[in-house]
Amino acid sequence: MLPRHCFLVLALIFFSCFSLSTQLKQPPDTQPELRNKEDRVVVSAPILLFLYGGDNYLAANLEAIRLASTGIDESGTDTAYLTRAQHEVSKLNPCHEDNYYLANALLTWGGAVSEGNKVLKSAIQCRFWDGVAPFFYGVNKVFFDREKDEAIQAFELAAERWPVNSAALRRLAITLRAEQFSDEHLALNYLTQQRDSATDPLLQEMLSRRVTRLHGLIQLREAQRRYEKKHGNLHDISQLVETGELTAIPEDPLGLGYELQDGHIDMKTLKIEGMESQQ
Repeated sequence: MLPRHCFLVLALIFFSCFSLSTQLKQPPDTQPELRNKEDRVVVSAPILLFLYGGDNYLAANLEAIRLASTGIDESGTDTAYLTRAQHEVSKLNPCHEDNYYLANALLTWGGAVSEGNKVLKSAIQCRFWDGVAPFFYGVNKVFFDREKDEAIQAFELAAERWPVNSAALRRLAITLRAEQFSDEHLALNYLTQQRDSATDPLLQEMLSRRVTRLHGLIQLREAQRRYEKKHGNLHDISQLVETGELTAIPEDPLGLGYELQDGHIDMKTLKIEGMESQQ
């Protein structure tokens, strides 16, 4: 039987030959925008395992390194290629940290949301100690899929696995639950209850700011109803102060403030460039 270091040498030779062959397939004068990306070769997990002497961890490591250097070029991210290739790495080692980081950055945020989330789900199951993978998954579920229930579960799991950030993660889960209430008074009661029952001082402080913010929204909406009974439609929040319905606009402890949209007063939210098209 060959020594283990011989398998490593053979694996490196095969890897070099494969990399060279993929480079030679593409004529140097071919324009990037004219290249058919579906032609790019993806080696299946069983073959990679054979090439690297049966070491699935070595195979996953070297393949992830290769994908990091070949998945993006001057024409952009090759999403179709990365989708297939990163799933093969996930089969070799679903615990691979670099692979799920790359999948989330290049696939999910590159437009292949469900494909990137599949890699994340494998990492969540395998990396039972890791809070980052469920955090990424929860963010994706909120921003891209609008599935708040699944996002809440992901944030709660992340909080259990990531103690240093547990307060912020639990606050995310609680805030998402509060947003599911159709009545702002019920949402306020829920947030107040969660704040009062929290044992983590940092979580209490975070929820207190949310309670104050929601209380300010309720004040504004009640003032709007009074104003519109007397004067008709509200066109600017400042009119509530000008007419004496409020002595001042409630301060938002988060610093975002409130806005009038489509005749309704709402809390301002952070805007992420490019995310409006995902609505």
